[in-house]
Amino acid sequence: MSSRPRLTAIVTTFNEERNIAECVEALLWTGSVLVVDSFSTDRTVEIVKGYPAVRLLQHVYHGAAAQKNWAMDQTDSEWILIFDADERCTPALRDEIERVLDAPQHDAYVIRRDCLFLGKLIKHSGWANDRVLRLFRRGKARNENRRVHAQLVATGEPGALKHPMLHLMTHTLDEHIERIVRYSWWGAAQAWREGRRAGLNEVLGRSAFRFFRTYVLQLGFLDGMRGLVFCMLQATGTYLKWARLWSWHVNAKRGIAPQLPTFDDDPGTWDGDGSEEIERVTATDPARRA
Repeated sequence: MSSRPRLTAIVTTFNEERNIAECVEALLWTGSVLVVDSFSTDRTVEIVKGYPAVRLLQHVYHGAAAQKNWAMDQTDSEWILIFDADERCTPALRDEIERVLDAPQHDAYVIRRDCLFLGKLIKHSGWANDRVLRLFRRGKARNENRRVHAQLVATGEPGALKHPMLHLMTHTLDEHIERIVRYSWWGAAQAWREGRRAGLNEVLGRSAFRFFRTYVLQLGFLDGMRGLVFCMLQATGTYLKWARLWSWHVNAKRGIAPQLPTFDDDPGTWDGDGSEEIERVTATDPARRA
């Protein structure tokens, strides 16, 4: 009889009726799936309830990091696997995870993400190196305290899995643009809370270099028209973040305070149950380099 430890897959959702069924079905093999929804207004909850084996909870959203940390504390499984609704666990990755858990050599593992933009794999512009820590022993990893682009960090050096997950990043350009605008607001809010300011170097310099780095240095042009559009959108997100922060400081002098998203300032969200100091790991998310 296998001595494989119990594993829970966690998925956080908001209005993911397009994605949630395929995501959940690709994770049912874990034997324990927890969906934490932030009060969706579409059919997401209805769809999840159609899977009797899936546990569904709802919790107010204060950013992906806070939501995932809260979700981690709702399970007592020895191991946790985290997926977003627009990500898919492939059969090859499933088999590898099962083999790893039969005899773990590390307390956490990094997984590569293959990102699809408008249905086609993005091979360049830095996303070929997109690696995220998603499989870990409970209490051995925690998301850092950031409203957006937070990384999951582990208490020790993680291992790396060979097979990637799929990241269905964008179905339509309209929804991707909406995401960029939303993330730029969150990023500006994080910078505001940190007391940062924005001038010519941030608004123009960071935006221009973001495009040059992704399209030229990281060979985004080899992805053809998709690469051009994709890299320009990344640069636009960087521009919006710093331009918004600049405008907030301008308006603050006029007595107009910025409208910020909510932040979770409960220490328990970030400290969790473990007492070990968390050290940054080498997982790389290209979206953070804004």
